[in-house]
Amino acid sequence: MTNTISILGSTGSIGRQTLDVAEQMDLRVAAITANSSVERMERQVRQFHPRLAVLTDVCAAKDLSVRIADTDTRVLSGFDALLEAATLPEADTVVTAVVGMVGLKPTLAAIEAKKRIALANKETLVCAGELVMDAADRCGAEIIPVDSEHSAIFQCVQGCADRGEIKRLILTCSGGPFYGMSHEEVGKMTKADALRHPNWTMGPKITVDSATLMNKGLEVIEAMRLYRLPLDQVDVVIHRQSIVHSLVEYKDGAVLAQLGTPDMRLPIRYAMTYPERGVNPAEPLDLLSCPPLTFAAPDRTAFPSLQLAEEAATQGGTACAILNGANEEAVRLFLEDRVGFNDIADLVARTRAQVAVTAQPSLEDILEADQEARQSVLRGTL
Repeated sequence: MTNTISILGSTGSIGRQTLDVAEQMDLRVAAITANSSVERMERQVRQFHPRLAVLTDVCAAKDLSVRIADTDTRVLSGFDALLEAATLPEADTVVTAVVGMVGLKPTLAAIEAKKRIALANKETLVCAGELVMDAADRCGAEIIPVDSEHSAIFQCVQGCADRGEIKRLILTCSGGPFYGMSHEEVGKMTKADALRHPNWTMGPKITVDSATLMNKGLEVIEAMRLYRLPLDQVDVVIHRQSIVHSLVEYKDGAVLAQLGTPDMRLPIRYAMTYPERGVNPAEPLDLLSCPPLTFAAPDRTAFPSLQLAEEAATQGGTACAILNGANEEAVRLFLEDRVGFNDIADLVARTRAQVAVTAQPSLEDILEADQEARQSVLRGTL
């Protein structure tokens, strides 16, 4: 059971919802971090009175320091400050809600400090899953997934004494805003179109990833790392209603599913209370009023990013870091209106073909592969 938390990425969607849960549960907030959101960070400092507030942008941190000079909160800037927030002694749980590879080193630092990791940063496990899970085993740190799909699987395997009983994990996917379109139709969609997710309110990067289905591809890799299963035991189905958050099929044919409203506060709360369950003040799922539940196979031709992720998962080594780095850079270019929607997958595929893969990589190899992938994407757009 969590008492005190540090939130890495407190001004983003997951971070803000984590603070909602913290307020409801009367949790102490020891540290909050963001990149440059000064006004939102100031509001959070005044409401939750953390010991430490970190803005990685130096100028933003200076501005915040002036704004909250009348409080007891210490303000720091830079990446080292992010590591300090991840390892504060008084925090028993670290919520990693930052987006992208920036979350890797702080997560490893929190693991070394034996924190409970409420993991919402999927790139950590995508790029360095084996290193992260081995570190968690060695240090005795708990990793509790916060993504709705992985929280659902985590809940469905609680009664499973032997992972050999699992036949497959089934990740559900809303299909994003372009479900049912052809590859040619999808290519005409704009940034505004891609940011209109039908069920979830999320940050722009993950919303675009949901539109390309790369988000689901990254979750496939994450599931393989979390549960140490091969690709052929992790499957994806389109479930437009986002009511069934994921399923586990056992070898005897039983299928367990976790259902709930599309509200991230539910998996966040479970990560705080595990292994117990707390009372949730939110409106519960009403089976008599929810729509019919439907399931379909994903279209890997219209949305090739899912297959690109699966191929990287099969290849292993630094292939997933290359995939992720290329995707992060390509999505950034799309959000800046510098490339089209279908260019995202094309740039990722081209980068995967150009950047060499290192088997059994070190942390340095993974970070280097990430940087090489980003540079390759930029070269491809010049």
